[in-house]
Amino acid sequence: MDKKMLVVYYSWSNGNTEKIAEQLADACGADICRIETIEPYPSDYDETVEQVHREVDAGYEPAIEALEFDPSGYDVIAVGTPTWWYTMAPAVKTFMGSVDWAGKTIVAFATNGGWEGSTLDDIESAVAGATAGPSLAIQFDSTGGSRQITPQQQVDNWIERVQTL
Repeated sequence: MDKKMLVVYYSWSNGNTEKIAEQLADACGADICRIETIEPYPSDYDETVEQVHREVDAGYEPAIEALEFDPSGYDVIAVGTPTWWYTMAPAVKTFMGSVDWAGKTIVAFATNGGWEGSTLDDIESAVAGATAGPSLAIQFDSTGGSRQITPQQQVDNWIERVQTL
């Protein structure tokens, strides 16, 4: 990859999104940083599900910590999120609105427990002025666990397409 790439992701429970983000960053020689909310979500799964449902319905964007890397210095930005209520996590929505996407290439990826909803489309819709690169939804088991359902070869093929940007 000739262009400078940054992988930005949010991951909450099992680290599924983090796992994919690390694979992508390692294969592409990209910088990587995790989105962290200022106010952490509850550690209880059911409480978090209820809170996130309210946040997504309200279009809420939580405050996030400053990133380790400044996205303005990158040509390609990969954005990873768990699918929460059929869209991106609210913290990712906050991040998306904080970047000037003009002239950048966006690579979207989303982890999910059975259906990604409109997550990938929502990410690509939030990046006015950017070019959409290859995107991928990666399914993990529907019980909230960390068993990957999407074949690893499919993930590897996607990473190879990203490497050609």
